[in-house]
Amino acid sequence: MLRRRFIQLMTVAGAGSLGTWSNMEASDTKTVAYNVKGFSCITCAVGLETLLRQEKGVISAKASYPDASVVIRYKSGAISEDQLQKLIADMGFTAEPKH
Repeated sequence: MLRRRFIQLMTVAGAGSLGTWSNMEASDTKTVAYNVKGFSCITCAVGLETLLRQEKGVISAKASYPDASVVIRYKSGAISEDQLQKLIADMGFTAEPKH
């Protein structure tokens, strides 16, 4: 799918427009890191990753059981940080932003 989109952009818009499209995508993307309380095993971290990755607007999620943390990359126009924290809370964990 991504390869097809890339080829369409190169063919229709030309290589010069690709940089503009990439910048537009990057500006809509944010990354947030949380300390997570409530992990009791690695399965908790994997389950949280899986849930988050299935949400519309989430590009990637990487949870770490030993560090009790999660890093989420998302499209800010599709999902908010409040919604991300609610999803984490719905799974039974507490998320506090890392500073």
